Amino acid sequence: MADRTPKRLCTICARGGSKGLPGKNIRPLLGRPLLAHSLLQARASGLFDAVAVSSDSPAILEVGRAWGADLLVERPAAMATDDAGKLPAIRHALSIAEDRLGIHFDTLVDLDCTSPLRLPSDIAGAVALLEESGAGNVITGTPARRSPYFNMVETGPDGAVRLAKQPEGAVLRRQDAPPCYDMNASIYVWNVRGFTGHGPLIDADTRLFVMPAERSVDIDAELDFAIVEFLMQRAGGPE
Repeated sequence: MADRTPKRLCTICARGGSKGLPGKNIRPLLGRPLLAHSLLQARASGLFDAVAVSSDSPAILEVGRAWGADLLVERPAAMATDDAGKLPAIRHALSIAEDRLGIHFDTLVDLDCTSPLRLPSDIAGAVALLEESGAGNVITGTPARRSPYFNMVETGPDGAVRLAKQPEGAVLRRQDAPPCYDMNASIYVWNVRGFTGHGPLIDADTRLFVMPAERSVDIDAELDFAIVEFLMQRAGGPE
């Protein structure tokens, strides 16, 4: 009988030109380069036929090689500028992987290099949600600390303040507001058949995999790095 297990590719995209925290993608975190944490989590999940690292930086690609990436993808300069979106780089990595490996992938997972607090079980849960639901893609998020229905406001041209999103009825406690989530930029999963590398990330065919706040910190600044390091140390070290 033919193997019906979906062919799965994991991509980890890491630019060399971070402005907020230079060199963050290979900065040591508890004795390992930041990139290595995502690589090891992908491996530990046991899900992937291949793991690819995409970067414009030779130093980052070398770290990817040293920590077990199956494929190193040199990202074109046009896809590595400050204004370039991430989706085209993921699409490029997918195309290169399929050409080089001779595999047509069914499921595509991108792990954000700057979100190292996820667990392999989070990756498995997000992939299962996609494959079992038949959704087009899955994003990850965590329960929002503030609600647009209760304690998030915006101002109009006249300076008047109003709730960011008007509830259907009175909301007297945040707990009574409709559930809202912060995207945590940790795991993205696509059915390859519908993945184009452009267009909206969220549409009617998107599903949400919920992760706890303690695994949902994205490193964008020095404070974020310190918080992640503290949380990892409290949890007993890297996975």
